[in-house]
Amino acid sequence: MKRRGFVKLCATTAAAVGANPDLIAQTGGQIKMYERVLLVDSAGAPIEAGTLKVGESYVFNYPYATTPCFLLDLGRPTARDASLTTDAGARYVWQGGCGPERSIVAFCAICAHKLSHPAKSVSFINYRHETVSFRDASKKTAQRSQVIYCCSEKSVYDPADGARVLGGPAPQPLAAIALEHDEDNGYIYATGTSGGEMYQKFFDTFAFRLALEFETADIRKPAENVAEVVTIAEYSRSQMMC
Repeated sequence: MKRRGFVKLCATTAAAVGANPDLIAQTGGQIKMYERVLLVDSAGAPIEAGTLKVGESYVFNYPYATTPCFLLDLGRPTARDASLTTDAGARYVWQGGCGPERSIVAFCAICAHKLSHPAKSVSFINYRHETVSFRDASKKTAQRSQVIYCCSEKSVYDPADGARVLGGPAPQPLAAIALEHDEDNGYIYATGTSGGEMYQKFFDTFAFRLALEFETADIRKPAENVAEVVTIAEYSRSQMMC
């Protein structure tokens, strides 16, 4: 679908939901809409899909100014319409990657087990483009590349399949960040989330540190207009690999 048609569809859907909120329940609430923000680099220039380095781990904060997300170009098309389930038993569908090759994905970088996440000092959860070993759901040794690996408790997620849990104690996939790709200029926008959000628990657990790190009393401030994208090495001074 071309951007003009996509935007028209979104506007029509938004109007319908606004007129009848029950439509959210009828469609399963697949995407929770937040502020539409443009992804930009550290100089404020829009990120273009073609400039993302395959295998690099990028981080931006969304849908709140203090909640980190991974932005990844996997270098290959992802699954489409992956059926997933939250820890609470709610079913949802992840629509897949965006961009010319459907290879660009974004997920909340807060682990679904014990909320490990990229912090300014260190990140225990990271994207691993290379092949790594881990224990799968059957407790057997498995090897995979292109996984999100949390070294805190060894939870492993598949970003090409909606961040489905491949191993470890995580009870649900990482929440997905809905992305919109503008075919006319290559720009990327974050528009909402799908899956099991854990933001309230995150804020309750890390309120004091977040206030210090981000130098704000409003740790729940929504991301607005733009979100800066940096590499994980720029976001966290140290990355723990396992």
